[in-house]
Amino acid sequence: MRAVSAVETTVTTHPWAVHAEGLRVRAGRHLAVDGLDLALPTGVHGLLGPNGAGKTTLMRALATVLSPAGGRLTLLGRPVDGRADLRAVRRTLGYLPQQFGYYPRFTVREFVGYLAWLKEMPKADIPAAVQRAVDRVGLTAKADARLKTLSGGMLRRAGIAQAIVNDPRLLLLDEPTVGLDPEQRLDFRELLRDLGTDSCVLVSTHLVEDVAAACTDVVLVNDGRLVWQGTPEALCAQGGQGHAGDSPAERGYSALLRRHRVEAGR
Repeated sequence: MRAVSAVETTVTTHPWAVHAEGLRVRAGRHLAVDGLDLALPTGVHGLLGPNGAGKTTLMRALATVLSPAGGRLTLLGRPVDGRADLRAVRRTLGYLPQQFGYYPRFTVREFVGYLAWLKEMPKADIPAAVQRAVDRVGLTAKADARLKTLSGGMLRRAGIAQAIVNDPRLLLLDEPTVGLDPEQRLDFRELLRDLGTDSCVLVSTHLVEDVAAACTDVVLVNDGRLVWQGTPEALCAQGGQGHAGDSPAERGYSALLRRHRVEAGR
């Protein structure tokens, strides 16, 4: 475990890891996040919503890839409108986008180590941190394999490894289980539960069952706004036998979306 700097201690003492008020974020010319209010503490939070709901744009804003077009956004106790604050937050942030770039000739170990260096981790801490991250995602046997030789699921796990290598206090995972087989998804759920004991983890996915099984909190967005937030148990309680879906969680998700569309006049 790496030592936490004084700067990092400052950014992790705020009760909300993520605090957004009236957040507005553009994806090109489109206002994809429009007046969203959100507060997330430590724990595992599942981000749900249909295609075009604004999930990826929200994740990119929380990862400081996109700048807000309006409203207020605080990450780990710091506003994201100053260079010093951004740099401090990025040191304690982990992010896996839907599609991530990599150098095919890098080994898994080199790739994760390079991202650790980009996150300004102390040089002496990087080798042990890389090994731990690789072990946690089940790629120990492939640590010295080149990325171009890996399957899609293994590449995804390498992406998760780079996101957790710095023991982030805020971890953002956009569709992390794409390409994982059922057994790997079960292992990933266990990893999420472990990570959420002392970090804020936000997982964007279309797999409602992964959220119900691994998350302590569910966030549902549509049309760039927060539609509903609550526990997985409360999500399951939203639906009835007459709603579409193969499980209580899926029925609850379907019912909430239908209700939102009716209220919005759509």
